[in-house]
Amino acid sequence: MSYHVLARKWRPRTFATMVGQQHVLRALVNALDNDRLHHAFLFTGTRGVGKTTIARILAKSLNCETGVTSTPCGTCSACQEIDEGRFVDLIEVDAASRTKVDDTRELLDNVQYAPTRGRYKVYLIDEVHMLSGHSFNALLKTLEEPPPHVKFLLATTDPQKLPLTVLSRCLQFNLKRLPPDLIAGHLAFVLGEEGVPFEQEALKLIAHGADGSMRDGLSLLDQAIAFGAGKVNEAETREMLGSIDRGRLLALAGKLAVGDAPGAIAELGALLDQAADPEQVLDDLASLLQRVALLQVVPDAAGDDDAPLMELAQRFTPEYAQLCYQFALHGRRDLPLAPEPRAGLEMVLLRMLAFRVEDGQGADSKQPVPKQKAAPAARAAATKEAAPVADAPITARDSDWFAVVSTLSVRGVALELARNCTFGGWDGDALLLELDAACGQMCTPNAEQRLRDALARHYGRELRLNITTGKPTVETPARALARHADERQAQARDSLADDPNLRALTDAFDAGFDPDAVRPID
Repeated sequence: MSYHVLARKWRPRTFATMVGQQHVLRALVNALDNDRLHHAFLFTGTRGVGKTTIARILAKSLNCETGVTSTPCGTCSACQEIDEGRFVDLIEVDAASRTKVDDTRELLDNVQYAPTRGRYKVYLIDEVHMLSGHSFNALLKTLEEPPPHVKFLLATTDPQKLPLTVLSRCLQFNLKRLPPDLIAGHLAFVLGEEGVPFEQEALKLIAHGADGSMRDGLSLLDQAIAFGAGKVNEAETREMLGSIDRGRLLALAGKLAVGDAPGAIAELGALLDQAADPEQVLDDLASLLQRVALLQVVPDAAGDDDAPLMELAQRFTPEYAQLCYQFALHGRRDLPLAPEPRAGLEMVLLRMLAFRVEDGQGADSKQPVPKQKAAPAARAAATKEAAPVADAPITARDSDWFAVVSTLSVRGVALELARNCTFGGWDGDALLLELDAACGQMCTPNAEQRLRDALARHYGRELRLNITTGKPTVETPARALARHADERQAQARDSLADDPNLRALTDAFDAGFDPDAVRPID
C-alpha cells in the first residue's frame, strides 16, 4: 500500500476537525444552519491555511444526501466522492493553468444545466487571481446572475489582483496565518495518532519554520520523521531546518546588552561554526529584540518560556533595544553588499556596540562599558538632540526646571517624562514633580529610575524622586517647546505670506502656496 503524506492523510474532512480559522467556520456554519447561502464565496489567505479544504467541506455540506447541513455525514456517496476528488458536480479548476478567456468560456458553458448527481453544481476555482482580464469579464456575468443550482467557491493568495467588480459580488473570508503554538499542538496530536516518538522542542522549531501554514508544518514534519529515522528529535530537527541555537542567540544578545564586544564576537563565531546562516542569525536576532522590546512595555505578555527574555529586558534600555532592532533590519538588507557574509554580520554587531547608550540604565552594572567603545560623535549628537533649540526665547520658571531638563544627560522616554513634568519643590532629599496626567503612560519604572539617576548626577548628590500625576498649573517644558515651535511656524508662515517676491509670483501665475508646507529655518 502506498504511503500517504501527512498533509493529505490528515486533511480535515469536517468543520469540526479544522484547526484554527474559527471566525470563518462560525460564519459558514451559521449560514448553512439558517439556510442563508450566498451564491459566491471568496477565501483569501497565505498558502496552506485551509482555503481549498474549507471549500471542499462546504461543497460536501451543500451536497450531502442527508440535506444541506454544517455537519455532512461523510458516509454517503456524495461525501465520499468529494473526499476522493471524483464528484461529477464539483468542478475544481486551477486558474494558474487555465488563464485564457477560451478556457473560462468553456468552463461556464455548462453552468446553465442542472447538476448531474448533487443538489448544487459547485465551481471551485483555485488561485483565481491568475485569470486574465478577459476571463474575469467572462466570469463576471455569471457571478452577477447565477442559476439557483450553482455555487462559486473562489480561493486566492493575492486578493489585491482581483477586479473590484468580482470582489463586490462575493462573500469574502480572510483566513489568518496560524500561530506557532496552534501548529505545534496539532503536530503533537498527529504524531500521537501515528505512534511516532517526538520531543516538544522539535515541534516548536517545525511550527516556527511553517510560518503560519499548517500544510507546510505537516510537510516539514514528514521530512523530520524521515531525517530522524522514525522519530522527531530537537537536535536532528534543528540540523534539518538549519535553525539557530536559541541558547547561543540569547548569549549573544546578553553580550550586546552589557557592551562586551569580545564576548559578542566570540558568541557569533560559535553560532557560525554551527553552520548557521548569517541572514538567519540577523532575522532571529531581530525577532528576539522585538520580543524584548515588547516585554519591556507589556510585561504581562510574557509566556512560560520567556524567563530569559524577561532578564534581557531588564539589561537592555528601551532605546538601545530599539536601536539594535533597527540595525539588525538594516544589516539584513545590506548583508548581500558585504565582501563576505561573516564580515558583514560582524560589522552589524560592532555598529550596535558603537552606538550603545552609555548612561548605564537597564544594563548590568557589573559589566561596565569599555572606554575604548565610547562614541564621541554619537554622544555629541545625543546631547544636541536632548537639548532644546538654542534660540528658543523661553523664560524658565519654577526653580529653573526648564534649564535643568535641558542639561540632563538622558534621552528617550526618560527625557520626555522630565519634559512633561513641572517642579513641585523639595521634601528633604525627595524631589517633587507633577506629571501631566495626559502623559501618565510615560512614568514606567525604567524611565523613572533613569530620570532619577540623571537628576542625581545633575545635582551632585543622591536623591529620591516623587512623581504625582495631575493637571499642572504652570507650563511644562514640553508645552513650552510646542508653543515656541507653533509661534515660529506662524511667524515663518506670516513672513512668507507678506513676501513681495512671492506675491509677485502668485499674481503672475495665478498660483498660491500651501501654508502647511512652510517650515521655519533653524
